[in-house]
Amino acid sequence: MTHQETSSPQSQNGSWFILLAAMLWGTTGTTQAFAPFGFDSTVIGVLRLAIGGAALLLLAGRRGELSGLKHWPLGKTLAAAAFTASYQLCFFVGVAKTGVAVGTIVGIGSSPIAAGILGYLFRGERPGKLWGAATLLSILGCSLLLASGGDVTVDPLGVLLAVGAGASYAAYTLVIKGLIDGRSPDAVIAVVFCVGAVMLLPMAWGGQTAWLASIRGVIVVLHLGLVTAALAYWLFARGLQSVPVATAVTLTLAEPMTAGLLGVFVLGERLEAISFLGIALIFSGLALLSCGACLLPGRVRKVKPVG
Repeated sequence: MTHQETSSPQSQNGSWFILLAAMLWGTTGTTQAFAPFGFDSTVIGVLRLAIGGAALLLLAGRRGELSGLKHWPLGKTLAAAAFTASYQLCFFVGVAKTGVAVGTIVGIGSSPIAAGILGYLFRGERPGKLWGAATLLSILGCSLLLASGGDVTVDPLGVLLAVGAGASYAAYTLVIKGLIDGRSPDAVIAVVFCVGAVMLLPMAWGGQTAWLASIRGVIVVLHLGLVTAALAYWLFARGLQSVPVATAVTLTLAEPMTAGLLGVFVLGERLEAISFLGIALIFSGLALLSCGACLLPGRVRKVKPVG
């Protein structure tokens, strides 16, 4: 049985939920920039997962949504947690090296490309010419960012880590779809976050933690854990209940838009003209991919999965 999405007050509310979630995600890099001197990016990633996971775990427990934990597939849970941990590590270190605007936009710009490749390999989906054109635009945009200079430090390793964050997010989404089916989204995300934090803990062991003694350090960590993790993913899960996937993808473009605007206007990151052209090409690729999915439904073709 298939479910047809219709326009309704519920779907409109769901759209606002996803839009707000994406905007909250867009504040992540800027929040890290306000962390006290000497902060550790890996420690921030661990604390974000741990605090966000604990908050959602408490919520799911109070609602009685954790009763079926013993029946969850262990492999998928560990895989989703590993990709979540990888995203935290790649994103926060990448942003620290190459800046909020560039790091966030490259990370988000690379995720649809990775999703297309993973979808073909593991779900047998052939995206087609539209995806190819969007991929070309995004790759060209990233190349222009790498070739730029100016006040923004476009660090090659930082850009590579941002691409790794995008790939990790795409892989996480691929795995989490199977876990959420028939289970509470709050419970799934809570467990995955907590396991991911445990996976990252050895890498953060011995990291710099003195900055956490300051009020600003505590505020930064609480914002990342409670707002950009727990609240944002709670909103996103609620929105997906009534909003088509293609629409949700389009709405999440608010994340790089928010991050880019905050990086330039709040943090004072100035970009050269070639950098703005690169950002524009990445946005064009994302818009082409997202709007094309909305306007041309059913164009994704199924093929025999590789392997």
